[in-house]
Amino acid sequence: MAEINGNYYHAETLKKYVDRFVDARVFVLGDIIMDEYIWGNVTRISPEAPVPVVDVEQETKMLGGAANVIRNMAALGARPVLCGVVGDDSTGEEILSALSHMGLKTDGVVRETGRPTSIKTRIVANNQQVVRFDRESRADVRPESIQKLLDYIGENLDTIDAIVVSDYGKGLISGPLMMGMRELCQSRSGGKVVVAVDPKTGNFEYYKGVDVITPNHHEAGVFCGFEVVDKDTLKQAGNQMLNALDCRSVLITQGKYGMTLFEKHGSITHIPTVAKKVFDVTGAGDTVIGTISLGLAAGLDLKSAAILSNFAAGIVVGEMGTSAVRAEELKKAIGV
Repeated sequence: MAEINGNYYHAETLKKYVDRFVDARVFVLGDIIMDEYIWGNVTRISPEAPVPVVDVEQETKMLGGAANVIRNMAALGARPVLCGVVGDDSTGEEILSALSHMGLKTDGVVRETGRPTSIKTRIVANNQQVVRFDRESRADVRPESIQKLLDYIGENLDTIDAIVVSDYGKGLISGPLMMGMRELCQSRSGGKVVVAVDPKTGNFEYYKGVDVITPNHHEAGVFCGFEVVDKDTLKQAGNQMLNALDCRSVLITQGKYGMTLFEKHGSITHIPTVAKKVFDVTGAGDTVIGTISLGLAAGLDLKSAAILSNFAAGIVVGEMGTSAVRAEELKKAIGV
């Protein structure tokens, strides 16, 4: 039996569930993004304006948004299915090709003509992000694209353990989509499919009745109308979200302070971070939602799944850029 600040867990049991991720059947529904990084160094200021000049040394591309959730799950041994929309462009083709090379299905991805695939480009100089620029559309996806996604989920619902909603506010997650998905889950699976949401500020009305929602403390504060700055406001926010959204649980992430799980029956569990250093939180939310969802899909209880996601988050925040935790890394972090 191991312990994190009074929270006891069976290390060997958690490791056994990590080994079961390969059998977890999870769909990830969300905004698909390509993350592009331009790496370099700054040694001078431009004579044209008071801005740094970045001498570019390397450029990399990685799956982002809901596609990064998929990447995280695949690194942990799972074979999730991505459901979302990309443009009929070269970036969309790159994403589909990357999924295929990972051995993952791509038939849940809808290609929408005239809509650009979202690209986030980050300029990183001397190991520090200098600027980010986005090329995307945040307009709602077309109704026919939503129907295609709902039809695909409905056709496969009997084979799904969990659905992860990864909302990056790029136009996919909407009232019609979430209402359609809820109706499918209630009528076709009898509520057996776990629904987990990584939310976007401004879209919380779409998430009612889900099993777990994972806002950070800033997002929770915006929803509740006050800043989450201490234990009292944290507790108030967690309980307010539980009641307003009528969900099974709320997991509020708090950066270097860890995360706190609020469950519908009244249990509150604070899980301190296990990170030795916090270098870059980019993609940490994807890691949390991916890991806790795999844990629940594999049969873990909420508290144990949250502890498992905390270990995974502790690894990724110590890396620069969007990174994915591998199963062996996670099991090593869990300890003995």
